[in-house]
Amino acid sequence: MPDNPPNEGMTVVQPKTDDQPKALKPALESMTLLVAAVIVHDKATNRVVLLQRSENAKFAQGMWDLPVGKSEPGEAITETAVRELYEETGLTVKPEALKVAHVIHGAWGVEAPNGFLTVVFTAHEWTGEPENREPRKHAQVGWVDADAIPKNFVDTTSCALHRYLAGGPEVSLDGWR
Repeated sequence: MPDNPPNEGMTVVQPKTDDQPKALKPALESMTLLVAAVIVHDKATNRVVLLQRSENAKFAQGMWDLPVGKSEPGEAITETAVRELYEETGLTVKPEALKVAHVIHGAWGVEAPNGFLTVVFTAHEWTGEPENREPRKHAQVGWVDADAIPKNFVDTTSCALHRYLAGGPEVSLDGWR
């Protein structure tokens, strides 16, 4: 029998504890907002789940968008994607079913003066039917034919969606010189 330790060759992830060091002030002031978006793509019918922001939305009133939201402190980006998708649409996906489709690096944002990084995932397996679970934020949520994406769409996520559907580049930059 070999004399190898039981965890040799494995990455061991330590649980997060309250006694971990906090980020230093300059780092906090330069932080980039971390965001997750999900393209739920029904390949059989070539439809995607989209939402239209309401007139009460903080950002992009009346515009179409992907299900998208900010990461909570200490939350893995896949957990953000799963949580936001469910909160906004009622659809459930398993974190392990998410695949990275695109990454958006924005130089600035409405709630992110130091920029944002959006990881856009795709999901081809889900449970449930889309519903508008946040009617104060969204005018409607539902399936849209991938060949008929509305023009009135948030620029950054529109770019990510169109690049995903075309099999194009997986990184886009917004606002950088």
